Amino acid sequence: MKAYTIQKYSKKELLQLADVPVLEVKDNDVLVEIHASGLNLLDSKIKTGEFKLILPYKLPLVLGHDVAGVVAKVGKNVKKFKVGDEVYSRPADFRIGTLAEFIAIDEKDIALKPKNLTMEQAASIPLVALTVWQALIEKADLKKGQKVFIQAGSGGVGTIAIQLAKHLGATVAATASEKSFPMLKELGADVLIDYKSQDFESILKDYDVVLNSQDAKTLEKSLRILKHGGKLISISGPPTADFAKAIGAPWFVKIILSLISSGVRKKASKLGVHYSFLFMRADGAQLSQISSLIESGALKPVLDKIFPFEQTNDALAYVESGRAKGKVVVKVK
Repeated sequence: MKAYTIQKYSKKELLQLADVPVLEVKDNDVLVEIHASGLNLLDSKIKTGEFKLILPYKLPLVLGHDVAGVVAKVGKNVKKFKVGDEVYSRPADFRIGTLAEFIAIDEKDIALKPKNLTMEQAASIPLVALTVWQALIEKADLKKGQKVFIQAGSGGVGTIAIQLAKHLGATVAATASEKSFPMLKELGADVLIDYKSQDFESILKDYDVVLNSQDAKTLEKSLRILKHGGKLISISGPPTADFAKAIGAPWFVKIILSLISSGVRKKASKLGVHYSFLFMRADGAQLSQISSLIESGALKPVLDKIFPFEQTNDALAYVESGRAKGKVVVKVK
């Protein structure tokens, strides 16, 4: 099958289109013929080696974390899916590889594709929606009437986070460029801040939750807009020892991450707020719940551009540019 691979960690080298063997289908696996693959900044970060300490992949590696497609084969223990089902997934770490014609995924990480979405729309959903679900529902336990601040509101995570927070009954503030304001108002944002001309720290106060996706300076300012007991969940780091423990990392990684995050954890503690790092995980059951919200109209995908498979490098470059409003998807089939 055709697949886009990296041979070594590099910022400059392009993904290589190569012929690779179709993966073995284990007893609990579903082989998916890929119709579309969503791209994420995570793909770029893995390509450059930024995450090699916590995700030590063997190279060469097929990139890609989001998939929508059709079941081509099932393992002997698979009960939930059959050949011909339309499905979508964020495959588990160390089993990624959606920039290809086929992928084998454990059935526990798959859900039926929402009936009201195209393959390209569905491929835009899994990673960002699971990130938002795990941040706002699992970690933050966001409740009706609470206030949440979402950074980079027009990005892939931000557009879904605004919608889910609004569905949960929260008041939603978000940063974006002014030209994105009409779209974000339509998604449900209540307070919009132009990051180019306004300082969110002077506008927001006593917030219950912050979803942080930006740099260290923004993170520090975000801690100060939280009420006492508020929660900051960061998807851009720094990772913590708790995260290292959760992924079963070696002892020395726990020590390194504890040192890396000690500054922000101390600042949070002084302010009486809680800091945690989230690196989302694959979860087919949660994805099924997300499908229900999509089919009911509570959540909708926001796509910026769809690239053909042969332009995958252009698609990744566009993601890296930071200009995308919503998600970037590669049409494979």
